[in-house]
Amino acid sequence: MTITSNTGDKPHGIPRGLARTGPVLFSYGFRPFFLGGALWAVVAMALWIAAITGAMGFAEQYGAYHWHAHEMLFGYSSAILAGFLLTAVPNWTGRLPVSGWPLFFLFLLWLVGRLAFLLSDSTGVVAAVAVDALFLPALLFICVREVVAGRKWKDLKVITGLLALSIANIFFHYEVIVGEHPDMAYRLAISAYVGLIMVIGGRIIPSFTRNWINGRKRTDFPVPFNGFDTVAIAFGVLALGLWVVVPDSRFTAIGGMAAAMLHVVRLWRWRGWTTFAEMLVAILHIAYLFVPLGFLAIGLSALGLVDPVSALHVLTIGTVASMMIAVMTRATRGHTGRVLTASGMTTASYVAIVLCALARPAAGFLPELAPTIYALSGALWMGAFSLFVCEYGPMLVRVRRKI
Repeated sequence: MTITSNTGDKPHGIPRGLARTGPVLFSYGFRPFFLGGALWAVVAMALWIAAITGAMGFAEQYGAYHWHAHEMLFGYSSAILAGFLLTAVPNWTGRLPVSGWPLFFLFLLWLVGRLAFLLSDSTGVVAAVAVDALFLPALLFICVREVVAGRKWKDLKVITGLLALSIANIFFHYEVIVGEHPDMAYRLAISAYVGLIMVIGGRIIPSFTRNWINGRKRTDFPVPFNGFDTVAIAFGVLALGLWVVVPDSRFTAIGGMAAAMLHVVRLWRWRGWTTFAEMLVAILHIAYLFVPLGFLAIGLSALGLVDPVSALHVLTIGTVASMMIAVMTRATRGHTGRVLTASGMTTASYVAIVLCALARPAAGFLPELAPTIYALSGALWMGAFSLFVCEYGPMLVRVRRKI
């Protein structure tokens, strides 16, 4: 489906900044990147399952395990982050969004990176790395340009997180190529995502909660952002920094525990229990609950009480993936003119990703059941993102509905 405007007038139902011609898919950043990221989340997991079961082999020079870790941290997730930032930053700065051909080429750059890595045994690892390493800096350049042009200096905090993610990607590749395990690189990448969630979540979760409560003529609003939030974020950043550099230190354990307590209080101040009548809002609070749970996990991991891989998955699935699905569903409905309420299919996707976040870390506690847990968590992961694609894919490729 395409958007056309022969008269030069703004077409009905098309908000400010959309490309007036060409496929509607490339009219706004969230459309191709949410759809592409969700599809790749399913495909990449299916390929990983095929690899570990011996059904097929790929990326053998790079290492299938490293490929899996990379595509979870920098593949599907970077696309969803791009879709969010390319939609949110124009709202923050008041500038027009990237759309049309520039958006198409940016999406193509992400897609070619995925294919180059999948076929790296043929293209060569160095060539695949060179292609993949271009996308995040390109996204960073666009976001910096928009923030500086809009003089929204407070949004540089978000740029810092994106810069850290770009560095982590290059560092990941370097460690793999020189034969090292990219432990520090993936901890830095996860920390960048969690840092962005602490900052951006502190904006959108209280805001959406307040709007929903206000729509029901109530006044029990979330506590507005204040000094406590600043302290909680600062402790969170400190705990993440310690985890990146000295994951087994007692200082990391103390930092993780302190950050966990602060973010439990922060979440409680947002009054999420009042929103469970609408899962489109409630899922944001549930996803953020994995922030303090993640800090608790890395604290216990530093003390040797939790397997480091289990702690990692609390953050990657619980915090990052569940928040991404929460944001994708809310943003897609809002920006395509749909009613802001979760359907049964949407709720099922939330249940699947939360169960996945709870199941996968359990493999570290129940090693005898690990193969079953891997299969279950993989199925839940693919189910969650497949449900999103089935329900929201048609919304993302169609013209915005008038409301």
